[in-house]
Amino acid sequence: MRIEEVKWRRRGKASVTRMEKPSLLRVLSPKLILHKNDKPAGLRWLIGSPFFPPLTVVSALKCIHTDSSSSPGYTRESEELRTLLPKGFHVVGVLVVADSDEEKRGGEAVAAARRLRKLMCGGSERMDEQGVIGAVAESRGGGIRFYVSKSESCERFQCVDVVYVTVYDDDPERFVWERGCLIWCELPLKLPSYYPVNKPSDTVRIAQHAIEAVVAKFKDPKAAYLVETLSKTSSEVPQPVIIRGGDLDFDMNLSDVKLLGESGHDSYAKFLPCSHFCLESKKDSREYSAENADMIKVNILLNSSEKSQKSTAPVAEYFPALEEVRMLVVDFKLEVLCYAAKDLPLMHAVSKLVIPGLIDQLNIEGKTILPNLLAQRPQLHPYHFNPPGVLHPITVIYELNYGETEMKQVEVRKSLHVRLGLPCDRPLLRIASALDFSGLRNDPIRKGTTLLKDVHIGIPSSGVSGGSVSLVQGSYEYYHYLQDGFNDSGWGCAYRSLQTIISWFRLQHYTSIDVPLHREIQQSLVEIGDKDPSFIGSREWIGAIELSFVLDKLLGVSCKVMNFRSGAEVPEKCRELALHFENQGTPIMIGGGVLAYTLLGVDYNDASGDCAFLILDPHYTGNDEHKKIVNGGWCGWKKAVDSKGKSFFLHDKFYNLLLPQRPNMV
Repeated sequence: MRIEEVKWRRRGKASVTRMEKPSLLRVLSPKLILHKNDKPAGLRWLIGSPFFPPLTVVSALKCIHTDSSSSPGYTRESEELRTLLPKGFHVVGVLVVADSDEEKRGGEAVAAARRLRKLMCGGSERMDEQGVIGAVAESRGGGIRFYVSKSESCERFQCVDVVYVTVYDDDPERFVWERGCLIWCELPLKLPSYYPVNKPSDTVRIAQHAIEAVVAKFKDPKAAYLVETLSKTSSEVPQPVIIRGGDLDFDMNLSDVKLLGESGHDSYAKFLPCSHFCLESKKDSREYSAENADMIKVNILLNSSEKSQKSTAPVAEYFPALEEVRMLVVDFKLEVLCYAAKDLPLMHAVSKLVIPGLIDQLNIEGKTILPNLLAQRPQLHPYHFNPPGVLHPITVIYELNYGETEMKQVEVRKSLHVRLGLPCDRPLLRIASALDFSGLRNDPIRKGTTLLKDVHIGIPSSGVSGGSVSLVQGSYEYYHYLQDGFNDSGWGCAYRSLQTIISWFRLQHYTSIDVPLHREIQQSLVEIGDKDPSFIGSREWIGAIELSFVLDKLLGVSCKVMNFRSGAEVPEKCRELALHFENQGTPIMIGGGVLAYTLLGVDYNDASGDCAFLILDPHYTGNDEHKKIVNGGWCGWKKAVDSKGKSFFLHDKFYNLLLPQRPNMV
């Protein structure tokens, strides 16, 4: 944890008041702090949660729409942020850049935040009880000044003399996911409607009435909400509970909801907190993320016969059409993700998060679908993502009529990358990257395989004093000798290293091809003319050059090759290897003599030259047991020269290092 003290003098007019006590401003977003040195352009919305202390910033999302006067396009921004942000997160402030008159810009930032929040809340939230942050970054690269307004009037706001900005450098995810959980609700809808053949212009109006009828059903006292856990790792899974629509209070403001303490665990469903369906403890800090959060599922039911006085036979009503009509069935795919404090009562989680989320998504999809009812209707599907560097999940509605490589979809993803501050050269928001809540979760191995992933996580330190560690980015699978009942001991280490590298590209969604078998790798080399047909089925070794050919043919991935006449030269390139992991992040294949390894990272002290290499050894022949692999040294740090004076890289052997390059794509 790092504490920064930001100080400035009181200036300007009497409209800026001095706070009696210092305020604690908690900033969890690393991107916001980096803006101090990056000289940001444009405006950024500061995101928080009603379940956190008022002055808590979770993320900063860039404003990407402006009007003719270069002011924020509030309507488009509010519509997109209502889709993007899960219920349970909202706008708490604005960050702007100022060349001068910072107090004036601070007031403008507060006003902008209030205006956008009102649009997003539809006027249902009482603004005077919630603090709004106006942050002003100096364009010269100085610090960020924070102004706080707790008044509906933006003409008076508080300029803080001393603000303690708390940045959770080590584990910001823990702050978010210790306090909260995710609620997921999936609801496919088929809305039938009839429209007059002679008046096709009435189609949109009639379909809109059908949508309004669905919204009314969500709030119907006869509706029932079945709540259950999606966390399958607990030995004792709580039984599902039903919350009746008649128990829900849709008029209560979320700011009025009182969180339940430990005494709130009542047997009556309406008083149960969300924590009733959460795991009691986490194993380690790696589990603090949206992907591993405690998950609650809500299913919607409609009890049409509740409180019926007597048994009756089914009744069919007949409404004769006065003119020729046709039936139109419109498909909607609703899937909302909400964030809730674990102490929030389930009944309020449903009424204040889940149902508003469903209504918002239904209206947003309807706005796109309805104008095209009699033409080719858009096929919309919501997806949820947990992009790197963003502490909360996001929801994106993609149109599936367009392929992922078509320019319209590419442009949509590019704009999302800009808004979220993501690099525009890697596929982080493709459908294959979406969170999947339908299957087993919290599984240390990849779904559908028995292969271990990311075996380097949690291994002991390298032993380099004062070094800087650079590691592989993202996930990979560990391939080694004798897997899948195939005996490649003594000759297949380079094949296994290649399989590990290709698994990395699969798991980062650069490709959807299966990891090739040894024979398929050999077939690829024959097809490009590098090997004779007799090579297929042989036990001949391959090296870094052959691996580069296969990656180019199967994935379209280019590679750099570093050549060393002696192993003594490898440590001299530690700085260059560190830059590869920081910029490219792909695993590296090491070929030397008759052995091949996979390099996952380096630890390098620039001043002393001391270094270590994180080696994943494909020569392992045992079972896929993480503890056994790490304790046996099959994945671990190898010093260039160990305590006994032995060099890891042999001085009498040549070495080739293969550095795969990331394709430039979104």
